[in-house]
Amino acid sequence: MKTIVITGATSGIGLETAKALAGEEYRILGVGRSKERCEKAKTDILTQVGNAEAMCFTADLMQQREVLRAAEQIIADLEATGGELHALIHNTGCVRSWYMTTDEGYEQQFALNYLAAFLLTRSLFPKLRQAKGRVILTGSGSHRHTKVRWDDVMLSRRYNPLLAYKQSKLCGMLFAEGINDRFADAGVRAFVADPGLVNTEIGSKETGGLVRLVWALRKGHGVSPEIPAKTFVWLCDPKNDPQGLYYGLHGQEPYSRQVTRANADRLWKLSEKLCGVHFGKETCE
Repeated sequence: MKTIVITGATSGIGLETAKALAGEEYRILGVGRSKERCEKAKTDILTQVGNAEAMCFTADLMQQREVLRAAEQIIADLEATGGELHALIHNTGCVRSWYMTTDEGYEQQFALNYLAAFLLTRSLFPKLRQAKGRVILTGSGSHRHTKVRWDDVMLSRRYNPLLAYKQSKLCGMLFAEGINDRFADAGVRAFVADPGLVNTEIGSKETGGLVRLVWALRKGHGVSPEIPAKTFVWLCDPKNDPQGLYYGLHGQEPYSRQVTRANADRLWKLSEKLCGVHFGKETCE
């Protein structure tokens, strides 16, 4: 059975995407940080979608050891069920009001919004390669209004929460570009789905001050999560053969001129160093 892994699957866009894909007869493997929310999400999918098959694993993907543990559990599940990893959807994310770091010392928005996607993709890549699967990252139009601060990628010297968020989303774009440069010929493709402004709680989780206030004012103008979920479903559909990189609610969209092969390669090398892994073309051999 075709299986789809979705991070950040316990609420908002991730949960609605999981429900929609379960309705298309994909087997869903969700990942969420809270055990209680994982159990609730699984129950919601199974009760609201007829004949659905779903599991949910608990992991704090901000921490690299948790990413690796989740990957081991997912691989074990795929091998036990004979499932094929048709798609890996990186939807987990956070916003932070202050400079905060992970156990590895990495800025939290960079670690969760981007670096977790790099490490989880690397860990699951043999399964993606076997199924010629797709990698889909949740993006943001805000990536167009920044560049990577190569001299201080963690923004430790002068932290700005909005800049950190924008940079993390630009890094997701560069990662998708890097995947396509290296592995498209082997059948593994990557895309970025921009949901636009969505009425979720992302700006209210572990934030405060101006960030929480601004998000409280903005989110009411956003669409419901069911709407952007359709973009993820379309990108997962094997009947579709998208040739672009960046997709919004109305199809393919232009993206930042910062998304170049040179920047993608530079970020790829940095990510390998930060994760302590090698992720080369030979991974497809």
